[in-house]
Amino acid sequence: MSDTFLKRLENKVAQQLSSQHVCYLLGAGASYLNGKGYPLATHLWELISKDVQSPYREEIQKKIENGADGIEHALDLLDDGQPVEKPHRHIVTEAIAKHFLSISAPLDAHRSFVRRLQARNESSIPVFCLNYDGLLEKAADVERLRLIDGFDGCESPFFSPSKFLELFALPHRGLRRLQVSFRAGILHLYKLHGSLGWFELEDGDVRKLGFGSSTPAKAKRLMIPPQHRKALDTTAPPYSALWSDLRGFLCHGPKLCNRLVSIGYGLRDEHLNPIIENALIRKNFTFLVFAYELSENIFARWSSKKNVILVTKNRCSLYGEIGEGHPNHWDFERLSKEV
Repeated sequence: MSDTFLKRLENKVAQQLSSQHVCYLLGAGASYLNGKGYPLATHLWELISKDVQSPYREEIQKKIENGADGIEHALDLLDDGQPVEKPHRHIVTEAIAKHFLSISAPLDAHRSFVRRLQARNESSIPVFCLNYDGLLEKAADVERLRLIDGFDGCESPFFSPSKFLELFALPHRGLRRLQVSFRAGILHLYKLHGSLGWFELEDGDVRKLGFGSSTPAKAKRLMIPPQHRKALDTTAPPYSALWSDLRGFLCHGPKLCNRLVSIGYGLRDEHLNPIIENALIRKNFTFLVFAYELSENIFARWSSKKNVILVTKNRCSLYGEIGEGHPNHWDFERLSKEV
């Protein structure tokens, strides 16, 4: 049994997850929670279309009926690329927010996840998230754990990327003078596509107003919906600072992570994947992917790389060696107890 492919895979995964300098990347699969959480992109349009007003609903629906591959492709087809974009995606963003706000997802897995990360003996734990929901933030609140998301302030926190640079120390009396000990296990959460409750007010003022907040007058939600313009959006505040930190951890330094653990991300975002591929040039970097499934082309693209581990239900890859799938090692609820 110890020589089987899956046993070797499990041992290597356990070794990598318990190592130092690990970053995490969470995709939609980490919030799906076996249907008890938030929907995947493939089912999004059928859930939100009723909340998209006419004529935009009919225009998007027509593109889908004529062969568009889901909401992302439909929005791309309706975008003529002009500097002043059409309103479709902002209307879709509001519909997504409305649907997400109607969902009360369980926190058990995310509470376990943040508890285990907080116990790591490192000054900060970087978690990059592609989702809009607030499950990680809510879980950290319930567990009374410190989480930094780039915002500062009380009543209407403002975006301040320097928050990620802060260190927290506790004073204590030494033999001769006051000394300090730096706190470990502080979660640094980078919401790469924005979040519920994030808004850009007038004059580019970025605020966090709470997960249940409605959009203020003359403001827009800071959530990047599935569409090709999201690559352009990541070059503007507040996203530019978050993506710059991602590149720093993976490619440029000064504080490089040696492992990126991706959970629930289907490797479809072409504005993200080249950054990860650049990191794979480093000999001391490993990319671990846990997903329910990956398309044929995507699996072939990543499984050939010698410092990548892929774990899906139907097949896995261990540093280029392809083998059978794993029954549950790809599942966020299981991984939340093992990170």
